[in-house]
Amino acid sequence: MAAPDADEHWAPPSARSQPHLRLLALAVRDFRNLERVEVEPSPDATVAAGQNGQGKTNLLEALYYLATLKPLRAARLAELIRFGADQARVEGRFLIRGAERAIAVEVSSAGTRQAYVDGKRAESLEDYFGGVSVVAFTPDDLAVVKGAPEGRRALLDRAVFNRFPSFLKESRDYSRALKSRNRLLRDSAPDAYLSAYDETLARLGARIWMRRRQLLCELAPLAEKAFAAIGRIDSPARYRYSLARLHPEEHSLPEPQLCTRLGEALRARLPHDRDRAFTSVGPHADDLAIELGDQRARAFASQGQQRALVLAWKIAEVENLLSSLGYLPLLLLDDVSSELDPDRNAFLMDYLARCGAQCFLTTTEPALVRRAASPSARWLSVRAGTVSPSHPPASQP
Repeated sequence: MAAPDADEHWAPPSARSQPHLRLLALAVRDFRNLERVEVEPSPDATVAAGQNGQGKTNLLEALYYLATLKPLRAARLAELIRFGADQARVEGRFLIRGAERAIAVEVSSAGTRQAYVDGKRAESLEDYFGGVSVVAFTPDDLAVVKGAPEGRRALLDRAVFNRFPSFLKESRDYSRALKSRNRLLRDSAPDAYLSAYDETLARLGARIWMRRRQLLCELAPLAEKAFAAIGRIDSPARYRYSLARLHPEEHSLPEPQLCTRLGEALRARLPHDRDRAFTSVGPHADDLAIELGDQRARAFASQGQQRALVLAWKIAEVENLLSSLGYLPLLLLDDVSSELDPDRNAFLMDYLARCGAQCFLTTTEPALVRRAASPSARWLSVRAGTVSPSHPPASQP
């Protein structure tokens, strides 16, 4: 499969003239197995190479956590702290639309987090993010088409958060209310106690539905077009939001009516929820439906096609952010090349080389990512939590 021509949609011709987001410096202390790391990345591609288990992914996760305040892999914040340390800290200096700003985040062994902007405690999440945006692509992402719905919801919600940073607080507030309602269900609490949370879940759930729906309206056409270029199949791809236990005609309702409908569904399903001690309707039960032609990709797509569907989604996410923000996000790719076939890896590497975004890649095989690295790329070697300068791989004869 040949890479697309330069005039195709996958390398926006205006990308390099846009005021980009740039990471100028990254400092990591006691994060995972990284004791002290300082990196001045290339404005183009920075490649961290090393064997598995040495800390390459930890370096990417530190940057991802700095940019999103969400762990890429950890279930608990305390897992981010290096063994024997009391606190982890990640700090970055960015250039955004020509202005420099520094952000930092600290995580304590008690599992608490504190964020800073230009050396002062962040007043709000909106103040902290301030234009910092990152798209991560990991081997786990490649498995979401065939996996459980929660993986596809996570894929969708990371894209929603990038587009609408306030979604982080909205989804956290919803999760807290959901946990409280589920606890009351387990304790067989009276209906009046449960109804106190139904209103909150209906309001926040409707907002989450609207965020996801808006993101899909923007991103799905781009992803479907990208898949047409890389899927090597005549059947078109389709990405749509599937709301659990709502009729299809209700999916396009405005937010106030969605709120009303969700409140009604929570009350109607209360006997069912009491039997199972779990809330069965709401955004936490929905799915990102991915289809090829008229069939669910989960059941009928080959492994290569499933990975192409995710690759198309990631490319679309990058381009949608360029369109909505006016500049490209940071791109983080964690050893993805080893999971793609040669043609699709070549497509991805060529796209990275042309799109103009600042990229951070990890790999066990540097030759696999060489095509994405310009002469100004920075190569790093990661071994036992130590990061040091390295050299690009030798050119193939």
